[in-house]
Amino acid sequence: MLTGADLLAKVKELGDASKSDLVRGCGYVSTKKDGTERLNFTAFYEALLEAKGMSLGTGAGGGRGKAGRSLSYVAKVQFNGNLLVGKAYTAQLGLEPGDEFEIKLGRKQIKLIPLGAAEED
Repeated sequence: MLTGADLLAKVKELGDASKSDLVRGCGYVSTKKDGTERLNFTAFYEALLEAKGMSLGTGAGGGRGKAGRSLSYVAKVQFNGNLLVGKAYTAQLGLEPGDEFEIKLGRKQIKLIPLGAAEED
C-alpha cells in the first residue's frame, strides 16, 4: 500500500482512472476468505488525505479502535413514546443487562436511580 508522496505520485500517474482502479493501483486491496478481492476504499482515502497534509485525527480513543460518533447527551422521544438511552451511555456507566432502576419524575425531568443506591443531588 502506497503512502505519502508515493501515493500522490501514483494517483497523479493514473490520472482519469476509475476509483476502483485507483484503489487497486495503489495497493489498497485485500483477499477475502473465499479468494475474491476486496478494495479498501476507506484506508485509501484516509492515506490520501494524510498524504495531502490533512488528518482525520485520532479522537479521544488515542488511536485504539474506531472512534465512532461522539456522544451528544441528547435523547428524543421516539414515535411510539419510548425514550431510548443508547448502549454508549450504559457502557460508560458500567451498566449490565438486567440492572434495575427506580424512575423518579420531576418537573420536566426524569431521574433513573439504581435500585439499592442512595439518590445523589
